[in-house]
Parts: sequence; C-alpha cells; structure tokens
Amino acid sequence: MQKRSVILAYILWLFLGQLGIHRFYTGRTGSGIIQLILGAAGWATTGILIGWFPLFVLWIWLVIDIFLIPGMCRNPK
Repeated sequence: MQKRSVILAYILWLFLGQLGIHRFYTGRTGSGIIQLILGAAGWATTGILIGWFPLFVLWIWLVIDIFLIPGMCRNPK
C-alpha cells in the first residue's frame, strides 16, 4: 500500500473536513461516509435546530482527527 501525504491530509481536513474527504484520502471510507452524512444532515437541519447535535459530534470528531491523521497516513487501509 502507498503511504499518504500528511500535509495533503491536513489540507483536506482543513478545507473539506466536514465532508470527511481526509478520511476518504487515507482509505477510511466507512468513517468518511459517516462524517459526510453527519455534516450534510447537520447543515440541512440547522434551521430547525436539530442539526446542531450532529454538527457538534462531527466537530469533536474533527478535533480528534487532528491527532489521528499522521497515523492514518502511515498506515492507510
């Protein structure tokens, strides 16, 4: 398997993190889909206030991903 660029993963996290693109890049397709769903559903339902809960969960997860990205790049799936 090919090693991924940590810098590119952080750039994807910064600009497209709420869509889970950095997870797709590192081969974590399943969790990338979950992040994509959380972000899309959260932003789609913020008008009725329900969306803030999935967005809060996603934002906590994205903060944790800051520390996980180097390992995900070293060991892509």
